[in-house]
Amino acid sequence: MKSVAYNALAAGILLATGLTSSVRAETVETHIGPLEIVNGYPTPEATQKIFDESDFQRATQAYLWGLPAVGFHGLHLAQLNIFGAKDGDVVLYVTLKDKTGMLTPNLTTIYAMSFWNLATQGPLVVIVPKGASAGGVLDIWQRPITDVGQTGPDKGQGGKYLILPPTGDAIVNPEFNVLRSPTNQIWFATRGLGSDPVAAEAVVRGYQLYAYDDRQRPPQTKFIPVGGKDWTSEQPRDLRYWQWLHDVLEPEEPEERDRFFYGMLLPLGIEHGKPFAPDERQKKILTEAAVLGDMLGRATAYAKRVEGNEVWDGKHWEYANMVELDQTFRGYGQIDERGSWYYEAIGNTVGMQGRTLGFGQVYLEAQKDKDGAWLDGGKSYHLRVPADAPVEQFWSFTLYDNMTRGPLITPQGAADISSRKEGLAVNPDGTVDLYFGPNPPPGANANFVQTVPGKGWFTYFRLYGPKQAYFDKSWQLGDIEEMP
Repeated sequence: MKSVAYNALAAGILLATGLTSSVRAETVETHIGPLEIVNGYPTPEATQKIFDESDFQRATQAYLWGLPAVGFHGLHLAQLNIFGAKDGDVVLYVTLKDKTGMLTPNLTTIYAMSFWNLATQGPLVVIVPKGASAGGVLDIWQRPITDVGQTGPDKGQGGKYLILPPTGDAIVNPEFNVLRSPTNQIWFATRGLGSDPVAAEAVVRGYQLYAYDDRQRPPQTKFIPVGGKDWTSEQPRDLRYWQWLHDVLEPEEPEERDRFFYGMLLPLGIEHGKPFAPDERQKKILTEAAVLGDMLGRATAYAKRVEGNEVWDGKHWEYANMVELDQTFRGYGQIDERGSWYYEAIGNTVGMQGRTLGFGQVYLEAQKDKDGAWLDGGKSYHLRVPADAPVEQFWSFTLYDNMTRGPLITPQGAADISSRKEGLAVNPDGTVDLYFGPNPPPGANANFVQTVPGKGWFTYFRLYGPKQAYFDKSWQLGDIEEMP
């Protein structure tokens, strides 16, 4: 009786005050469409739409985050499956054809590369020969564990390095430079820098890689030439990207800096310690995110919005590599700088930072002409290289396809030109006129690199062994100019 009275009293109060128990519904307009809200709660349909959008956004950002690891894995897969190289074998990339599947390779020097798994193969010994070479050993995020050769501790005089896994007992051996890798999977890469290609190959063939346990009787390192095989290591733009990302991360313990990204990927079927088996909803989101993620990588690389990326005031040359060795700067993780560089390139070492007087490499990039228009394979361009280029070794321009980020493939069969080129025409004042386009101007064949109508392209200007005039900017390169 009391309960009924109280209910009646409450109802009377509600009526007297104008309050009712009716449902309050509203529609919130968003960029993903209207979302229905009832009494402050999203409807089941709205909730699903919100989660789908959240997962799509997470996957798109994770695509950018994963670029260095997926780039590492793509090259590793090519060496295993196309070149038949086991971990510890060294693959030699010599010709333009050999390098067509690589992201923005130098076409002037020979490359030698190998992979190793510290968890399954044990600590790695790297024997570096004396001579003109430069490279490094990197982890799956393409952070350098050490430089080797001219930019490493051995300074090109030869040395011995021992790479340990992330965990386990320390090894004290004064015979070696002993370093510990943050990841189990590692990548060795070097280049021969000598002007004589035969001598340069002899230097890189002098490297030795073997397990520390085999140090008393080390096996002979196997060198495998690419031999002109067709291949690619560019990051996929479909569901394969996520399979590659899962596969390369699975053998590794998540790092503290990356745990939020691991958490973001959980609702998408990518979880450490579990197989990658996305359902249909997850596949749809991941596939769409790979397409937009690739576009995000492209925009980040070709329209850089990183502070300080302009080389010379008022010109369209940019620093291609602005990634610090530990991938942090001023207290933040370099998500955009890293995405920009690893979308279009592989590797990062002390020597690749371009900050050492007389050693290493500088990477300057241009995608636009003097007027700020994108470089177009159907147009003709001119560039004058000023005299006395500030290099101890040589300079080179290499042209790349902006879709594959590999060398531009043309009927000419060349995608670069360098100060080492035999027959390069040098003006009496020491300047060099270069030409790019579908067809060479009359009499300019020696200084011409062909482009392809309908294809966009960009270029890297490399300085090997930069001199002081580069650092103090007393020597400057002009913009690429469209010819009438």
